[in-house]
Amino acid sequence: MTGLVHHFPDHAAVAERLAAALGIAARPIALRTFPDGESLVRVNPAPGTALVYCPLDQPDTRLVRLLLAISALRDGGAERVVLVAPYLGYMRQDVAFNPGEAVSQRVIGQLLATACDGLVTVDPHLHRTPSLADVVPGIVAVNVAAAPVIAEAIAARVTPETILVGPDGESRPWVEAVARPLGLDMLVGEKVRRGDRQVEIVQPDAARAAGRPVLLVDDLISSGGTLRECARLLAAAGARIIGATATHCLASTDDLAALAAAGIGPVMATDSVAGPAATIPLAAALAAAIRRAGLL
Repeated sequence: MTGLVHHFPDHAAVAERLAAALGIAARPIALRTFPDGESLVRVNPAPGTALVYCPLDQPDTRLVRLLLAISALRDGGAERVVLVAPYLGYMRQDVAFNPGEAVSQRVIGQLLATACDGLVTVDPHLHRTPSLADVVPGIVAVNVAAAPVIAEAIAARVTPETILVGPDGESRPWVEAVARPLGLDMLVGEKVRRGDRQVEIVQPDAARAAGRPVLLVDDLISSGGTLRECARLLAAAGARIIGATATHCLASTDDLAALAAAGIGPVMATDSVAGPAATIPLAAALAAAIRRAGLL
C-alpha cells in the first residue's frame, strides 16, 4: 500500500525526516485559525495510507486540528490513517486520583482508537497501564523505545566512570535501558511529590557518585524541578553533573535556563517535542517501527 506523511506547519522538518527515512513523500496540512479560535484545515488527499505526524504536546489545541485533518483525509480517499504522535499527551491521569476527576488516559485513548487505524508513539507515560494496546483498543498500537537511540547519541559524551542517575523509581526502566548497552553504572533515587512543581528527592546511595561524572536520565522533563533537586543532592555528595537526557522535554526556555543555573548542561532530548533540547532525531527508529508493524 502506498502512503504519504501528512504534517502541520510547525512539524515540517521532523515530518520530512520521517518521510525520507520511509522513502515516501511528505505533504503539509494547511492551517488557518479564525478570530474566535476555531481551526480550518486543508489536506492533500490521496489514496493508500495516510501517516499523520502530530505530537500531542499542547493537546487541547492539537487534538481538534488532528481530528479535522483525519476526517478530511478519509473524505479524500485515504484507506488507512495512522497517527504518528511521538509524544502522547494525557497519559498521566490513568486513574481518578480524587473523586470527580476524569480518567483522561482512557478518554483520549478511546477517542484516538475511534479516529485512527493505527498509532505509533514513543515511551508513553504508562506507569500503571500494562500496554499501549490497553489505551487504544482495537487498532494497531506501536510503542517505540527511545533508549537505544539515546544510548547511541550520548555514547561519545560518557566515559567508563560515568554514572547514570534516575531521580525516582519511575525512571528506573529508562535508566537501565540506556545504561545497559553502554555498560555504565547507575543509581535511582526516590521522589515524594508535594504538588505539580514541588518535589522532594532522596538519593540514598549518592555517595557512590562522589568524584564521578553524572548524567541524569528520565523519560520526561516537565518543569525540571525534579532534576534540579536531584543534581543538588548529588553535587553535595561530590558528584560532577555533566548533563541530562530524556525521551521527552516539555521544559520552557525559563525552565531550561534554571537547569543550566543549577549546573545541569547540556540537556539532550529526542525530537518528540519541538524545542532547544530536541537534538536526538527519532526518524530512523520511527520508520523502522512503522515498517515492522506493517503500517506502510
